[in-house]
Amino acid sequence: MPSANFLIGVDLGGTNVRAGLLLGDSLVQVDARPIRGRGSKEEVFDDLRASIDAVMRPGVRSIGIGVPSLVDAATGTILDTTNIPSWKEVALRTWLESTYKLPVRIDNDANCFALGERAFGHGRHCDNFVALIIGTRLGAGIISNGRLHSGTTCGAGEFGMIPYRDSIVEKYASGQFFKAHGRDGAELSAAADRGDASARQLFAEYGRHLAHAISLILYALAPQKVILGGSVSRSWRHFGESLRETLAGFAYPTVQRALQIELSRLEYPAVLGAAKLGVS
Repeated sequence: MPSANFLIGVDLGGTNVRAGLLLGDSLVQVDARPIRGRGSKEEVFDDLRASIDAVMRPGVRSIGIGVPSLVDAATGTILDTTNIPSWKEVALRTWLESTYKLPVRIDNDANCFALGERAFGHGRHCDNFVALIIGTRLGAGIISNGRLHSGTTCGAGEFGMIPYRDSIVEKYASGQFFKAHGRDGAELSAAADRGDASARQLFAEYGRHLAHAISLILYALAPQKVILGGSVSRSWRHFGESLRETLAGFAYPTVQRALQIELSRLEYPAVLGAAKLGVS
């Protein structure tokens, strides 16, 4: 086994962290553990470091990390991390490079998801696509002309923050929509599987809202594909039909008909993409 071609990718969330050891096209080891998301800067860093340590070995070339945050790419500073209140203006790259004596790259978690799809998933042969993470938030990573478009603070593609109805798109096109109706997404999906009419109706309404979000993406970027990931995407069977019916009314039929919507098949796309930050 080659000893100098390992890459480490990390997907840091508000409640969990996943670190993976990549060799070629294979994840040879993954560590997943909870973090103290409400803890101090140092406590969160200790949890992050413990996960990295679990997959570290001789021959690692670089570490890439996806974070739910805006990032100063020039300095590797975390600016404002979603769901980790203590992480404001955190010099994460400096911290990690001094710890591991390795190059470290940091980007937004949705951008890492897009990179993972570009390298290993539905985006391998597609130069223009948007990867949407649909969970408690709505995140988007953009691949344009074959390259990741991160923006000046790694925050390009924040379509969920666009004003919509009485709030923003994210409130209607993520898991927040179901929470606002007092329902858990997984429970609601199981109810829809059993034929529950109210559950199916709620999913149909959700599909129409997500179609609005995708319409915004089509107007802005006209991608070849939209790739869906995250927990809500696993209920596609319940909202896909209403989404497509709504998209049929898009103002530019040629763009709408050319669009491919695909569900991610990767188990750890953001980990894979984060690992590729070190070589992208």
